Amino acid sequence: MRKALVLTAMAGSLALVGCKTMDTGNIGSMVDSGSAAMKAMTLSDGDVVTLSNESCQAMDAENKIAPANSKYTQRLNKVIANMPKDIDGKKAVYKVYLTSDVNAWAMANGCIRVYSGLMDLMNDDELRGVIGHEIGHVALGHSKKRMQTAYATSAARQIAANSGNSALSSLSRSQAGELGEKFVHAQFSQSNESEADNYSFDLLTKQKMERKGLVTAFQKLAKLGGGGGNSLMSSHPPSEERAKAMQARLDGKK
Repeated sequence: MRKALVLTAMAGSLALVGCKTMDTGNIGSMVDSGSAAMKAMTLSDGDVVTLSNESCQAMDAENKIAPANSKYTQRLNKVIANMPKDIDGKKAVYKVYLTSDVNAWAMANGCIRVYSGLMDLMNDDELRGVIGHEIGHVALGHSKKRMQTAYATSAARQIAANSGNSALSSLSRSQAGELGEKFVHAQFSQSNESEADNYSFDLLTKQKMERKGLVTAFQKLAKLGGGGGNSLMSSHPPSEERAKAMQARLDGKK
């Protein structure tokens, strides 16, 4: 028994000697980072909406928004005429960013942004399919998780950890902009993407709108290839597979 105690003490001493070579500041930083990340993943719906409001405003300020008399805004208004006016009680606010990028996204606060580059690529039916997909991410709770993930890796969560707040309602413009960029470029899981595709298909069916656009939209994205720095282009599963899945639903095989 005595020998066991001595060995235990020696092991403890060796462990302490090893710890002396470690940077205690780094240890503290790792603990704080883990705690902040844990808080991020438990953000409430209200917290996520608050963060979405902040980041969406920052994104709007950093991008050129098509004015009301723009051909893009007028076309978008036509395309969304029979699309949801609210999502989970949040007013859906559709706007166009004037950029050659091919992308679209929606946040949990009802902020829906469509890029003019996407509109140039897609016809109206295809555009509705993509927008329905983005709405699906919000309605199915994917956008909330995406914001939590973005927040967990942003500078904003460090400030929240230091202040003791679970979320911030007064991010600086740069912090909110960084959070928005992380949200836009974050990837959804394969199951999330498939669920959002099916949500769009069901939404279009309910509204008696053409569904073939979901097939051809993914076919067009497939031709553009992966990557591109945004979730719409970096498709998982690949766009080809998603086009086939939607075609199978159209054919009544799925």
